Amino acid sequence: MRNDRLSPTVFHTRYIVLSQLRDETISQLKKINQTHQIETLVDFGCGDMPYRSVIEPMVDKYLGVDLKINPKAEHHIDFDSKTTLPDNFADVVLSNQVLEHVDNPSGYLQEAFRILKPSGYLVISTHGYWFYHPTPNDYWRWTSAGLRKTMEAEGFKINSFHGILGLAASGLQLFQDGIVLKLHKILIPIFALMMQFLIRLVNKLNSQEQRNRDGAVYVIVAQKL
Repeated sequence: MRNDRLSPTVFHTRYIVLSQLRDETISQLKKINQTHQIETLVDFGCGDMPYRSVIEPMVDKYLGVDLKINPKAEHHIDFDSKTTLPDNFADVVLSNQVLEHVDNPSGYLQEAFRILKPSGYLVISTHGYWFYHPTPNDYWRWTSAGLRKTMEAEGFKINSFHGILGLAASGLQLFQDGIVLKLHKILIPIFALMMQFLIRLVNKLNSQEQRNRDGAVYVIVAQKL
């Protein structure tokens, strides 16, 4: 089965976002591993662990944590996000497109903080502008300032904050997603190819600083100090 999160095709309706999200996430983990050997990584809200094949060779232990409805997870949690893992357990907690789905973002971040070792890293991504996508729930969207405030309130120091898709490109992505709902499935790949090309082009209108302020997706590296 094709892993669209790891290797999306150019006909995928989220090709640009998925490609850039993958590249930024893996790049940040590689940077951490260069200066801080990752012994244990917890994929917190792991889903089908799309990046595992790339990340696992970088770490000594990769642990997938998710709801009981996910048979692929090695450690199960309830909707309160509480694990039975010990304090100071992980060198890195990876949270890839999870925070918008949890019942209580503060409780989720508190648990990530608890299981991280001192000076451990949280590599997290979530949405600014995006369509509704319950898996099984979808609750939250953030402004860049709101996301920073939410994470810092739980004790994290933000080291890196990277936005994917600027304001105009995010608008085109939402436009595409609204139109796709009305198209015959045969037409969707062609329409997606054209729209993703346009989204890539328009995204160049915004500087990285502007994307960091107004983004469709944010990738953050934070540290437990």
